[in-house]
Amino acid sequence: MFIRPDQRALDQLRPLSYIWDIAPNATGSILLRCGATQVICAACIEENVPNWMKAQKVSGGWLTAEYSMLPYSTLDRKPRDISKGRLDGRSSEIQRLIGRSLRAVTDLEALGPRTLAIDCDVLAADGGTRTTAITGAYLAVKLAVQRLIQSGKLQLNPLKHAVAATSVGVWQNEIVTDLCYLEDKDAAVDMNVVMTDQGEFVELQASGEEATFTLDQQQALVRAASSGIEKLFQFQNEAWSQLKF
Repeated sequence: MFIRPDQRALDQLRPLSYIWDIAPNATGSILLRCGATQVICAACIEENVPNWMKAQKVSGGWLTAEYSMLPYSTLDRKPRDISKGRLDGRSSEIQRLIGRSLRAVTDLEALGPRTLAIDCDVLAADGGTRTTAITGAYLAVKLAVQRLIQSGKLQLNPLKHAVAATSVGVWQNEIVTDLCYLEDKDAAVDMNVVMTDQGEFVELQASGEEATFTLDQQQALVRAASSGIEKLFQFQNEAWSQLKF
């Protein structure tokens, strides 16, 4: 009998929970827990745009993201990037992914001449930190946008669609959804999938680890991810419904 490390079914997501407004000085924030992985996602509004937009006379606003794993988020302490004098390649890749994912569902013209800055800080890492960050960042941005609308600073909602992400992989010859660390480190194939609630893909990141995969496996992985992300949209809607304005 096939048994995952945490006893889940092949297509079962890890338990999800949240705390809204975990960072009270941000315009919108949430602590999202996905199993043992915990990520603080915060959205802040800056009433200006980057200099490159001014120089190139680009209209509208901008959305950017930063990602960091706190030193105590892993079993062995992870030194801060500042101690090395540079952002490591993995963090740079992930924060670009978060930014792309949120820009894909945001009308930057409707945002107006301001910057929406997203900060994703990993408190505890047990696999899926980038996908948890994207799913949580959308909720933080949605809250920030709602408060801008309520304050009269925005007339139109710049969020066109919802966005969420999960991981899938081939582990012990089985396709599994939402990999924890023990699965992720030994997976023969690992894929991260970002989708909108319109069923459209923002990004697919797939790779074999000392292994290859077929077109049929790729399609099966994408189908598994799509099913998992549909459940994440349901979770996002339920979390949003608990807010009181």
